[in-house]
Amino acid sequence: MVTAGVGAGGALAVGADEAPASPARNPAPGGPPAEQFHGTHQSGIATPQQRYAYFAAFDLEVGDPKGKRLSTERIATNFQHLMERWSGAAERLMRGRPAGPLPVNRPGAPADSGVADGLPPSRLTLTFGLGPELFDTIGRQEQRPRHLRELPAFSTDQLQPAWSGGQLFVQICGDDPQSISHAFRALRGRAPGLARLRWSQQGFLGRFGDATPRNLFGHKDGTANPRAGTAAFDDAVWVSGPDEPSWFTGGTYLVFRKIRMDLPKWDTSTALQQDQSIGRRRDTGAPLSGGHEFTPPDFGRTGPDGEPVIPPDSHLALVRDIPMLRRSYNYDYAFQARAEPAGEHDHHGADRPGHSHDDPLHDHAGTGHDTYDTGVLFCAYLRDPGDFIRAQQKMAAADRLNAFIQHTGSAIFAIPRAVQPGRHLAAALFPQR
Repeated sequence: MVTAGVGAGGALAVGADEAPASPARNPAPGGPPAEQFHGTHQSGIATPQQRYAYFAAFDLEVGDPKGKRLSTERIATNFQHLMERWSGAAERLMRGRPAGPLPVNRPGAPADSGVADGLPPSRLTLTFGLGPELFDTIGRQEQRPRHLRELPAFSTDQLQPAWSGGQLFVQICGDDPQSISHAFRALRGRAPGLARLRWSQQGFLGRFGDATPRNLFGHKDGTANPRAGTAAFDDAVWVSGPDEPSWFTGGTYLVFRKIRMDLPKWDTSTALQQDQSIGRRRDTGAPLSGGHEFTPPDFGRTGPDGEPVIPPDSHLALVRDIPMLRRSYNYDYAFQARAEPAGEHDHHGADRPGHSHDDPLHDHAGTGHDTYDTGVLFCAYLRDPGDFIRAQQKMAAADRLNAFIQHTGSAIFAIPRAVQPGRHLAAALFPQR
C-alpha cells in the first residue's frame, strides 16, 4: 500500500510496504524470537516484560508553517499519514529491519542512523495509544472510547504539565537500550509537520528472570498481576462489550503516572515502617499476615496488640481487588540541575522571590537547586480506568506510602487492538479509506 496523500509541510506519507531491501538483524542462534507487530492485541502488554522502556507523548500539529490553523479534515488526514508511517516503521523495526527512509531527507543523507546495525531485535515492541483530546482534534468525537477522559485531580497530586497529558502515546520496550533509542529516533523522524513531542521518560528493570521485579524501594512490584493467557487477564485488561465503540474491541486503557520517590527519607526509615507502608515483607514479598509472596492477604488477622497486622492504610490494603496489569519501570535521573539566570540569589543562597521550598521538584536534602528525581513510571493496563480512579482516591486520602512519594506526571490513553498487514493502527477510525 502506497499512500499518495501529503501531510502538513508537504511531507509525503510512507506506505507500509515500502520496506528497504536491507537484510534483517536476525536474533542470535538460540536467542528469543522477534515479537510480532500484527495480531489481535498490540505487543508490549501481554508480552513478558522487557528490561528497558521508553515512553513518549506527542500532540498533533494544528497549524501550518505560517501559523494558520489547519482544518479538522486536514488534521485528520495528517493523523492518518502519521499512523501509516509509524505502523510501517514499527513493523519493520520489530522484525529487526531498518525503519526505512525518512519521509523528508536531504540528498545524500543516510536512510538510517545505523546505531542499531549489527544488533538483534532484542524483543523490541512498539505500542501506540490515543489520548482524550485527540478525538476532538480529528473530528471523531463519536468514536472516543467510553472511559477515555482526563483523570480527575487527586488531592496529593503535584503534577508537572511538562510530564502529563498527550494526544498520541508511544511505548517502546526491549532488552537493548540502544535498539530502543534507535526505534524512538525512527518514529520521531517521521513526525515533523504532523506532530510534535510533548514529553518522554525512560525506565529500566533489573535482571529478575521469572521473579517479580523490584522497584527502587526494594519491594516486589506486580505480585498481584493476572497471568497472561488466562481468563482473569482477559477480563482485567481487554475491552469488550456493546458499551464501547466497535473499533476499540480488543483494545485496552493505559493509565500512566510518573511517581517520584523520596529515597533519602525511605532509606532512613525503619524496616518496620517500610513494610507496614507497603503491607508486605520486603525480603519475600509475602503479605504481613504470613505465607509466601502469592499467599492471599488476611486483612482480618490481628497481632498481640489487637491491631491488624496489615494496616488498613497500607498500600496493599487500599489497592486490593483492583483488576489491572501493572507493567511499570523504575527511573533514576539522579540530580537534575535547573539552570537559572545569574543574580537571582543573594550571597547566602536565598531563594528568588516567588520560589517556594514546597515546590515538589525542590530537593529538601540541602542541595540548593539540584533535583534528585528517581522513582517509578507506573503503567496500569486495564479494561476500566474507573477502577484505578477509585483506588487512587482512596490512596490519596489515606495511603501511608504518601509520606514517601509524589505523583508528578499523569496521562491516560486508549490502546487500540493490533492490526492486520497492510493496515495502520488508526485505520478503523476511518472506514472509508
